[in-house]
Amino acid sequence: MADVMPIEHVVNPWVAFAYLASGVLFILALRGLSSPATSRRGNRFGMAGMLIAVITTLVTHEIASLPEILVAIAIGGGIGFVIARRIQMTAMPQLVAAFHSLVGLAAVLVGVAAYFNPGAFGILDSSGLDILKQSRIEMGLGVAIGAITFSGSVIAFAKLNGNMSGAPILLPARHVINLAVLALILVLVAVFGLDTPALFWGIVILSFAIGFLLIIPIGGADMPVVVSMLNSYSGWAAAAMGFTLHNTAMIITGALVGSSGAILSYIMCKAMNRSFISVIAGGFGAEAGAGGAAAKTDRPWKRGSAEDAAFLMREAESVIIIPGYGMAVAQAQHVLREMGDQLKKHGVNVKYAIHPVAGRMPGHMNVLLAEANVPYDEVFELEDINGEFAQADVAFIIGANDVVNPAAKTDRSSPIYGMPVFDVDKAKTIFFIKRSMGGQGYAGVDNDVFYMDQTMMLLADAKKMVEDINKALAD
Repeated sequence: MADVMPIEHVVNPWVAFAYLASGVLFILALRGLSSPATSRRGNRFGMAGMLIAVITTLVTHEIASLPEILVAIAIGGGIGFVIARRIQMTAMPQLVAAFHSLVGLAAVLVGVAAYFNPGAFGILDSSGLDILKQSRIEMGLGVAIGAITFSGSVIAFAKLNGNMSGAPILLPARHVINLAVLALILVLVAVFGLDTPALFWGIVILSFAIGFLLIIPIGGADMPVVVSMLNSYSGWAAAAMGFTLHNTAMIITGALVGSSGAILSYIMCKAMNRSFISVIAGGFGAEAGAGGAAAKTDRPWKRGSAEDAAFLMREAESVIIIPGYGMAVAQAQHVLREMGDQLKKHGVNVKYAIHPVAGRMPGHMNVLLAEANVPYDEVFELEDINGEFAQADVAFIIGANDVVNPAAKTDRSSPIYGMPVFDVDKAKTIFFIKRSMGGQGYAGVDNDVFYMDQTMMLLADAKKMVEDINKALAD
């Protein structure tokens, strides 16, 4: 490989200004993504910042083969464009997990390349014979975090995509094993100053292993937090490699992604009543006995119809709609918004209640409702609307289960115990759309709401049922 001498080591005010501009754009991107109303603008800021960073890096480095790099960018960008255009919203969580794995793998591959050809990355010491000592530590950390991100994201993808069970896989003494492996990785990184390839490959192999071990014990109900956590890991991996390569843009971008992902993970853990430290350690929400209650479909329950739902909601004063992953699978967000519009024409006060972990990734339901042009001022988070169920005439649950399950408040053996849930049981009437009485949700536990006196089960495809309700409302 031809040597590439980074010009960024020479103080160049224009390079510093370009990277500063890209950093500001990344911050504006995060600011924009904090609200559905400004999310598109935030994405544009992020794209512009990345474009500036990439162009600056290419211009300020003596590239061995610019055409090859441009071809690689075109291929990667083309693949990403096609996937993003074709992907269904229901598969977006899997896509995010897959992309996180690629970020982690990229960090590992860059670390491998820098280790075996440090001269190409300008990280040789003054003798020109060995890698800079500080670069070894940064390289070790970057490779370790990248490998954890890759293997952990692969497991998250497999669970989200149905390639493996979403149930927790609990290994004996898993916490002891995880802590021992993590401690060994840190020791290897600390002594990586010794020029021994075995240490480098030891870090890589153990980090790949701990990524699997950390994510396998985590159940499907907690997967949104896992996606957010892996997002944070991918950022720290990029930041560590940025220090290794002395690339300011990578440091800024990685730090922003890492810190924002960590903050989001903390917020979600707080919303779920989980311990943030337990998230880092792996296996939270998956203690012994977390198999949940057995299915109790032999209990008496009432079946409703689209006509029943249309009549009672049309006569109601207030309706609170709780969407879940089933709505995403059925792609029912557009017909749901049409139902809300029809109810508002009849003078009904309509609100949408979004749980922090509804769906399979942070903000999943918010994205779907925004796609259907549901007004932002009608969408409320759990803490803002939970107190209104006692006054609500109708709670309309479409495709949700775990986030409305009272077992989270009463059953200590449940895998969702301790997670705040919507108090739908306090509403005067409950309509619960699900395909059949046989399913118990992603966490695999039964739901007492199915069998309450005020509950009518609407057993059908979510989109078909809402379409029938819309027809009944129009009559």
